[in-house]
Amino acid sequence: MNMVSTSSNKPLLLSFTLLVLLCSSFYFISTHTLRFAKSAIQKTNETGAQKLERKSKPSDWAWLQRTFPHGTADKTAHLEALQQAHKMRSLAKASTQEAEWQFAGPTNIGGRISDIEFNPLNPEIVYAGAATGGVFKSVDRGVNWSPIFDDQAVLTIGDLAVDPNLPETIYVGTGEANGGHNNFPGGGIYKSTDGGATWQFIGLEHTTSTGRIIVDPANSKRVFVAAAGSYFAKDSDRGVYRSDNGGQTWQQVLFVNDSTGAIDLVIDPNNPNKLFAATWERIRPPKFGTHLNGPSSGIYRSLDGGDSWQRLGAAQGLPAPRQNVGRIGLAICATQPDHLYALYTNNGYTYDSLYRSKDGGNSWQRADPSNNLRNGFSNFSWYFGNVRVHPTNPERVYVLDVLMMISNNGGATWNAASTSHVDHHALAFDPLNPNRQIVGNDGGIDYSTNNGVSWNKVIELPVTQFYHITMDQTNPERLYGGTQDNGTMRTLTGELFDWEIFYGGDGFYVIVDPTNPDVIYAESQNGALGKSIDGGASFSMALAGIDPGEPTDWSTPVVMDPNNHQVLYYGTNRVYRTENGAGFWEPFSDDLSDSEPGSRLGKVTTIAVAPSNSAVVYAGTDDSHVWVTADAGLTWSEISEPLPYRWVTRVAVDPTDEKIAYVTFSGLKWRDPQPHVFRTTDMGLTWEDLSNNLPDAPINIIVVDPLYPNLLYVGTDVSAYYSGDYGKTWQPLGRGLPMVSVYDIVVHPFERILVAGTHARSMYKLDLSAYTGVAAPREHLPERFTLAQNYPNPFNPTTSITFTLPERAAVELKIFNVNGQVVRALVNETRAAGQHEVQWDGKDLAGREVASGVYWYRLQRGREVQQKKMALLR
Repeated sequence: MNMVSTSSNKPLLLSFTLLVLLCSSFYFISTHTLRFAKSAIQKTNETGAQKLERKSKPSDWAWLQRTFPHGTADKTAHLEALQQAHKMRSLAKASTQEAEWQFAGPTNIGGRISDIEFNPLNPEIVYAGAATGGVFKSVDRGVNWSPIFDDQAVLTIGDLAVDPNLPETIYVGTGEANGGHNNFPGGGIYKSTDGGATWQFIGLEHTTSTGRIIVDPANSKRVFVAAAGSYFAKDSDRGVYRSDNGGQTWQQVLFVNDSTGAIDLVIDPNNPNKLFAATWERIRPPKFGTHLNGPSSGIYRSLDGGDSWQRLGAAQGLPAPRQNVGRIGLAICATQPDHLYALYTNNGYTYDSLYRSKDGGNSWQRADPSNNLRNGFSNFSWYFGNVRVHPTNPERVYVLDVLMMISNNGGATWNAASTSHVDHHALAFDPLNPNRQIVGNDGGIDYSTNNGVSWNKVIELPVTQFYHITMDQTNPERLYGGTQDNGTMRTLTGELFDWEIFYGGDGFYVIVDPTNPDVIYAESQNGALGKSIDGGASFSMALAGIDPGEPTDWSTPVVMDPNNHQVLYYGTNRVYRTENGAGFWEPFSDDLSDSEPGSRLGKVTTIAVAPSNSAVVYAGTDDSHVWVTADAGLTWSEISEPLPYRWVTRVAVDPTDEKIAYVTFSGLKWRDPQPHVFRTTDMGLTWEDLSNNLPDAPINIIVVDPLYPNLLYVGTDVSAYYSGDYGKTWQPLGRGLPMVSVYDIVVHPFERILVAGTHARSMYKLDLSAYTGVAAPREHLPERFTLAQNYPNPFNPTTSITFTLPERAAVELKIFNVNGQVVRALVNETRAAGQHEVQWDGKDLAGREVASGVYWYRLQRGREVQQKKMALLR
């Protein structure tokens, strides 16, 4: 094999461990999950640094691809892209061609919840903030939920607050303040005075992320905001802000420095001039690195409503300023506010200590002197560690971390709550019955009616964060997807509430064999690929032949040859190929990157096989390289010029011409805009910029319509778009999709269904018939252009296909397999008006008998197309 590459192999030590017992990614694993004991043992032996590395990878991966190669971006780049997207929607004229998006589920899995708040006078009403998916409202104490914030500019949520005196007044702080994961920047504070029916933007648009909002219980016009600031850039828009007029204007009342924001804030309900603020020194420098602790992290107290602040430390019994102080959480007992708690993390990014004050913050003591609370923690306290206290019992303390730990004696002893998922972010108490509690975690929402003795999962929350999706080509009701925190999941019925997790870890690529849906390939983070031959009941590792020393992307590409279900491709820093269904992999290219050993870059991020010619394969890398082979991997040509120096997200190939391909890029704006999508018609010799009127936002996916190659679909960080003219102009795709990031799109070629996987609001599907001009079947009107159902069906060995023409016309009648490949052309000629009958003997173009399975037949007259499904049973 003569493989051409610009650099040699550069191994980066990574484990392909499947991580099936990864507690930070999933807590509840169905009985159909992987059973790899070796992986479990390896996971329990991880060092703290390895655990931090693993937990930070989602945000590292998300941020690096959006800031490569500069390591930074304009602070307002994402918000500007959102504004462009909203403008496109407002300008889009109502059209009969625009179909309505239909929610496709799941609701029963959930996703990351950043905050929960009760209506203080009516506990039937509860509000929840989804980290990347907006605000939801329940009117039945948290059992059922409806979105109430979807029309606003920004749907990333940091914190909520309900006015204790005017409970129809709600504040929403956008921008998740947690230290990790792929969170998008916020755009300030919003206010509703009618229970969420309408909203008004009230400022602080540059604070980026919101740690806490507090409304003065004695003065509804006085509002405080703990602004955490940007996670990736130093600025002065952070600290504590105060409004004395209900949010009309704001004053920064506490500022520490340009890399230290306010992460938590509590107020004494009996003396609202007394406040405590927790500051957090945190910044992620360009080109990676994690700075989540420092001497600026600490607790401040104000006794005059925020006019002045005193830092608390050793004199009060708290830790003195030091380098190893990280995130701090605060809690105050609502009915006995002299009792406060403070949770400290350290530079090991885990729990450090819990402090308690019984005299209103004048003095503090260790509440966990034996340090037994540490046993309930992992190394992720820097990400979500926090503390809450029961509103009527100051001895009952809750610590929110990977597990939710509960103490009934002020921290002396602890027990873990039996919630349905790990990674806890929010806890709220019913104001009339505080023994009823609601907790938010990475799996959605759980509620308890018995003071936390037992917990029930809410199954009506559509906030799952998908990375990649697919559908069963033989049954498009069966949807599959890999998700953040909730593994790889599916529905076998097309319902919204019966999804099941069948592969653990964080889920990514998933492939269902189009010839046998019992064969499933599923992948967790960093390329841990498994194969099932029993419909997902069990999996075995499918990585034989792949060098474990080679680097893999957080989302490692795995694709199937559309012409041969036994052939798959897999990306490390090179491309691998298997010809026996992942039984064994062999190198298909040399190293396609040019990054140095040990770099976070240097990985293949996308692979695409030409449907019209399997010898043509395209690949892209995270360090901006695009490659193609036209001879089944014998030689590779780099085709990166004059494409942008950006992270390559996807390559897609025209279904009928291997020379035509599309490439998309990530990247937020840094000073000058950069295009994000290109087209070649000569296999990469030249490229045409197709960005045109698209928002200046990262593009995560591009799909060429399998039947109408003039139709292109893209998923971006700011929703989905389509072009009907090969990318010359773009329009918002469909109506009714929340303004959230779309990470993946899949199209069923014959059912004309498009499914979008969002990284915020689960899946949506769209009827494409209006976009393609496909007419509905009209068997009962034989005087018109019609295609009848074949007979018999199912059949063996021969079936009849009948169609009618209202006038003489040139027609094509073709048979396709479920991959969209032509099996046989039955008619390709001009036929007279009238009824016609054609036989198919179940053989392909070469006269070979085809296998049993589902096939499609399509009749085309000019731009009019009709198709139907049939089954061959041998």
